[in-house]
Amino acid sequence: MRLISMLSGGIDSPVSVHMMLRKGHEVIALHMDNRPFTDDTHIEKVRMLVKRLQEVHDTEIPLYLAPHGIPSQETIAKNCTRRFQCVMCRRMMFRTGEVFARKMGADALLTGESLGQVASQTLRNISTESSAIEIPVVRPLIGFDKEEIISVAKEIGTFDISIIPSVCCTITPKRPSIDARPGDIEREEGKIPIDGLLKKVMDGVMRVEI
Repeated sequence: MRLISMLSGGIDSPVSVHMMLRKGHEVIALHMDNRPFTDDTHIEKVRMLVKRLQEVHDTEIPLYLAPHGIPSQETIAKNCTRRFQCVMCRRMMFRTGEVFARKMGADALLTGESLGQVASQTLRNISTESSAIEIPVVRPLIGFDKEEIISVAKEIGTFDISIIPSVCCTITPKRPSIDARPGDIEREEGKIPIDGLLKKVMDGVMRVEI
């Protein structure tokens, strides 16, 4: 199975890649570039994470960047209800991943989500985020707690890379919704040009050398 990993610079998503590579699946990494709402450190971290995973598994993992901070995050923040920012952000990420997966001949998206960790990963929000796409989403860490994930990250040598200091997302609302309903989000998305944003994002996708 060919998977598109929605690879962040954090602890969880590299562990999800490791678990699927260990099962013999092929992984292509897609990092959603959130600048200017994060810093350049995130780009270097994902390069380092991919390099480390390639070493662990002795396999190639192509890495691609997709612009996300501008246009998607900026447009959502300017036009939509602020508490829905995180859920709408994830829906745009998933839409990008779905289009990219079709382009790359992939079967599913791969994420590092585990249930209930943060606002975007409550059961209701995960369901609402997934409803934006038709492609399957593989979540190998869904039942893991944070300490279990950290243990695996340390074992494979990605933990120290993931905790390199960097600027967290500065556009996150103070009180993000933890119970977003599809109908509410679809009404919010009616305020922004989803198809136009997605085209801009896909036009900006680029491969990164490891």
